[in-house]
Amino acid sequence: MKQFLKMTLATVCGIVVFSLVMGLFFVISIVGMVASDSASTKVRDNSVFVLKLNGEINERAEAETPFDNLLGVDGSGSMGLDDLIASIRKAKNEEHIKGIYIEGGSAGFDSPATAQQLRDALQDFKKSGKWIVAYADQYAQASYYVATVADKIYLNDEGAVDLRGLGGKNMYFKGLYDKLGVKYMAAKVGKYKSFVESDTRSDMSEYDREQREAYLNGIWNYWLKEMADGRKVNAAELNKLVNDSLLAFTPADALVKAKLIDKVMFPEEIKAEIQKRLKLDKDDEISQLTLSDMMNVKSKKKDKGEEIAVYYAYGSIVDSEAQNLLSGGGHCIVGKSTAEDLRKLADDDDVKAVVFRVNSGGGSAVASEQIRHAIKMLKAKKPVVVSMGGAAASGGYWISSAANYIYAEPTTITGSIGIFGLIPNVSGLLTDKLGVTLDGAKTHQFAGYENELVMGKDTDEIMRQLQNYINRGYQNFLTIVSEGRGIKPEQVHEIAQGRVWLASDALKIKLVDKLGSLDDAVKKAAELAKLKEYHTASYPGQTSWLDQFLAKESKGSYLDSELRELLGDAYLPLMQIRYDIKNNSRVQARMLDDIRVK
Repeated sequence: MKQFLKMTLATVCGIVVFSLVMGLFFVISIVGMVASDSASTKVRDNSVFVLKLNGEINERAEAETPFDNLLGVDGSGSMGLDDLIASIRKAKNEEHIKGIYIEGGSAGFDSPATAQQLRDALQDFKKSGKWIVAYADQYAQASYYVATVADKIYLNDEGAVDLRGLGGKNMYFKGLYDKLGVKYMAAKVGKYKSFVESDTRSDMSEYDREQREAYLNGIWNYWLKEMADGRKVNAAELNKLVNDSLLAFTPADALVKAKLIDKVMFPEEIKAEIQKRLKLDKDDEISQLTLSDMMNVKSKKKDKGEEIAVYYAYGSIVDSEAQNLLSGGGHCIVGKSTAEDLRKLADDDDVKAVVFRVNSGGGSAVASEQIRHAIKMLKAKKPVVVSMGGAAASGGYWISSAANYIYAEPTTITGSIGIFGLIPNVSGLLTDKLGVTLDGAKTHQFAGYENELVMGKDTDEIMRQLQNYINRGYQNFLTIVSEGRGIKPEQVHEIAQGRVWLASDALKIKLVDKLGSLDDAVKKAAELAKLKEYHTASYPGQTSWLDQFLAKESKGSYLDSELRELLGDAYLPLMQIRYDIKNNSRVQARMLDDIRVK
């Protein structure tokens, strides 16, 4: 009885403690939400917007928690491109903000186009006549590219500018699989459809090398021109310097001589530099605004006119909600829910046009078709304009093709019109190495064909029929693009073959209509809807931190962050493979690889 009372008391105490903790969470969340809705940041005269280029920069930021401000987190760990651009615009129009101070230089961008769009926004800010100054202990390549928009670039005495060009080497696992007795069987269409190569080859194919060199050189040449213009140096000389010198190991004084930076400074000196620009004495406080502050600055522009919806579709395209969030916290485009959202926008009479913002390397062909069909139904009721971000390739192009008009950023990666199926066969491991054999009874030839594909020896006829299925899927993809873009199927086939195109090249072959920003896409949508006065609203609404906290399934853990740190750049592709195996259909319309840059 005594033991029973102890257990009962412990249980009651546990329930009470849990209730108190949850109650505290609830109160803090309510206070946080009320505060964020009601309070706005007042901008003091002679202020500076401090933009920290550290952490990850993605299409949109994940929802903040009420604890961020409590713990002194300013949102720099993960930033949304949409928030950054909106804040830069506010800073341009806010008379009390005199300039932007860019600090830090190790940010990870989800694509080269994300860095380009951020730089474009800063370039536009300078049209106001205000100044931009950049300072860092060291500049990673993409951060340096962004920083070259500044009037002055400063560097710590022991700092570095890691300008090196684009590209690198990929890992090919066929040799490992051969040793293990595992064989990946691929059914694909398109000689450039190289996603399967890391599992089926020991080296890069000539076709993959061709397309990679084309788009990498295209992006680099675009960046090179902008960096050279920003630093007022000769582009050819800068290119030679990057090729001939390992700049990450080059002393700071040599970087000054090469005009990559303006001056070497210590932190207290950069503070004095900003004070000088603000005409402050050395003891005066600098009025600083962080990204979080800027997000709470009320825009002077009031919403007027009709609504244009901007729908953000970014991440891998998947069939269902992730049971384990892709990449330990990444965002996905879920076929069913995205299609449902688009149907609601079609039925919403207050929405007069839709800009579909796509940043995706693709994924499930089934989910892609669900979304494309929803876009087609939406277009029957109101104009739909696609704005391509970092990538809109493979499944990302599939869902874009039905729009009335397509804009892409100059460094967007698009195309990759092709599909594939990839299946691991472990019969060499099970039977040849471990001695495990398969036998059984069945009523029809293909009963249990999935097990046969993965573990059996007799797979030729199944793979032949799978290849026929993939072929039909490819023809369907060609038809979809043909109808959406007004190009004959045979012409689409010539530029398809799974090839990835840089947007500037895709423009010439009619895969996109025009190079331009999200703003350009909004203007086009207004033009098609014949709107003289309009405002935008973002969709879908971001999931609150409380919804994420109370989610039924685990969305990541401390172990995920430890694994991310251990694996570094290999974490994303490995988690992608793990996720695909568990959650996705076998037929994929996916681009070749991850395109994050630092």
